[in-house]
Amino acid sequence: MNDYSLKIEKFKNGIFDLRTRRFGTVAEIMIKKLYGLNESGTLAFDKRDTVTNARVEIKFSTALKKNEGAINDQNVFQQVMDADYKTRAIFSYEAEIYDFDSNIQQIKGKEFDILYYGLFFWDQIEIFKVTRLEVLNFENYSNKQHRGNVGEGQFHLNRRNIGLHRDHFLQRVLSYSELYELLQKEN
Repeated sequence: MNDYSLKIEKFKNGIFDLRTRRFGTVAEIMIKKLYGLNESGTLAFDKRDTVTNARVEIKFSTALKKNEGAINDQNVFQQVMDADYKTRAIFSYEAEIYDFDSNIQQIKGKEFDILYYGLFFWDQIEIFKVTRLEVLNFENYSNKQHRGNVGEGQFHLNRRNIGLHRDHFLQRVLSYSELYELLQKEN
């Protein structure tokens, strides 16, 4: 493996190591740079398209194989020892083979016009784009997330529906090399 390949591998590992807000911020910056978006100036939505004035929301997840078993009193230690995203991360071509469940959540249905969402697979990043109305009409969209939660919904990407999203909403596929170069560019 040459020096550049090692850098890309370290970069990809770093992305998979990020959790929640930090991971989401990487996805937001990626979409901002790819599509020339601006900051929203509000906490209600992520970015703004100043050409169309559209409010843009951005939601991404890593694509990981489903865990084999639930954690319980008897296996808790072994489950922790075996927890490694590198053995669970799936390649894009495995998405219709392995069970995975990526929850696209905290979708504020009244607060955006366009949603960019997607999956970080082990070999590439798939970026999807939909309108607010399209999201609200997804068969598996739920306008509830947690008890007492008002105004936020969710949907899942998984082995059973990834084909539909690829066929109808796929906007772009990005390699980790392309993302590496994109994020190094100055604004």
